[in-house]
Amino acid sequence: MKKNLLPGDYITFKLAGAVHSGLVLPSTTKETLFIKLENGYNIGIKWSDAKDVKKGRAKRVTTKAPTLKGKAKLPKIAIITTGGTITSRVDYKTGAVHALTKPEELLAQIPELSKLTSLQIISPFSIMSEDMTHKHWQKLAEVIHKKLQSKSIRGVILTMGTDTLHWTSMALSFMLGKISKPVAVVGGQRSSDRGSFDGAQNLICATHYCLSDLNEVAVVMHGSSDDKYCIAIPGTKVRKMHTSRRDAFRPINTMPLAKIWPDGKIKMLKHSKIQCAATKFNPKFYSKIALVKFVAGVGPEAMDSHLSKGCKGIIIEGEGLGHVPVQSKHSWLPSIKKAIKKGVFVGMTSQCLYGRVNPNVYTNLRLISEAGVTFLDDMLPEAAYVKLGCVLARTKSRAEATRLMKQNWVGEISERIEKGTFLY
Repeated sequence: MKKNLLPGDYITFKLAGAVHSGLVLPSTTKETLFIKLENGYNIGIKWSDAKDVKKGRAKRVTTKAPTLKGKAKLPKIAIITTGGTITSRVDYKTGAVHALTKPEELLAQIPELSKLTSLQIISPFSIMSEDMTHKHWQKLAEVIHKKLQSKSIRGVILTMGTDTLHWTSMALSFMLGKISKPVAVVGGQRSSDRGSFDGAQNLICATHYCLSDLNEVAVVMHGSSDDKYCIAIPGTKVRKMHTSRRDAFRPINTMPLAKIWPDGKIKMLKHSKIQCAATKFNPKFYSKIALVKFVAGVGPEAMDSHLSKGCKGIIIEGEGLGHVPVQSKHSWLPSIKKAIKKGVFVGMTSQCLYGRVNPNVYTNLRLISEAGVTFLDDMLPEAAYVKLGCVLARTKSRAEATRLMKQNWVGEISERIEKGTFLY
């Protein structure tokens, strides 16, 4: 039977007394049998462990990809790939993971896309998301901005790894500024060789988002742990809140822009349009900044080390309403005053994520505010950090930086936090 089987053959077999069935996959050795089970998962077993192997009548799998013939009349979407599991496939002959760089390859993985759009795939670089820097954000902003200027492009999808996906969505939101077409940032929490692969639905829903009338940078990912729908989350109000769940990306202090179903149904959830500053495209970023997290018992040396290296802007991730020690031997107040005197911008956010910082509730908060710290409302720490890099690329004046950081550019500050947004 071993000699008569080819990749794509459907077989049944017994393993440890239980009957299983699935498609034969290319094998790496003569002793190993790889099978895609009916539940979508792939397994590898020794041939000697497979008992009563029988070939079924299922059609053999073909590797021929769909063509793009006749797709020119469909709306065109640019897909920018940077790596990650969402636009990759597993080669079972070598065990390697390969990026999909051609439209035909992506259509072979997700054939539903061929009915929705004519694809244009661009791969400016391939990198693990945790290795991305501000220079990669700048490159992506330039590529996306150029594509948005094209009359033939309806929208842009960016695919990348999920670990720093929300950092990238924030950077693009601030760098692109006011846009007239949708930009969807998409990833996959599960790899394409698993039955729970989420990347296909995420890409389909992102395509529907790019064909809609929405014109914001948004993260489009699973809205629940099942495959019912995705949600589009404003690019500056999103955070990865779980290491592995498919619905890991959640909106913070806001509602999602919309629910999006794979069949194209879209339900708007964020009805009030925030009046934001009409910022223009500007991919510049000043990198001598820091995000400092307050840790109980840690003194001001957390700030001092950055100041000694010439840091021109610091975002503090304080406790609660924006607390750091000010009346103990660990007081941060002297270091804060020293930074302000040097013309360094110091902004305050909260580790709580939900809610706002407020300098007017407790005495310690007033002392920090009076020293010159700018309290940044409900802005997420990551968003404040990225925005500060964009602001200081425009001005080195602390006063002007303060004005721009308090200005609502692209919805990073909620004018009103609705009750239903908590733990949405």
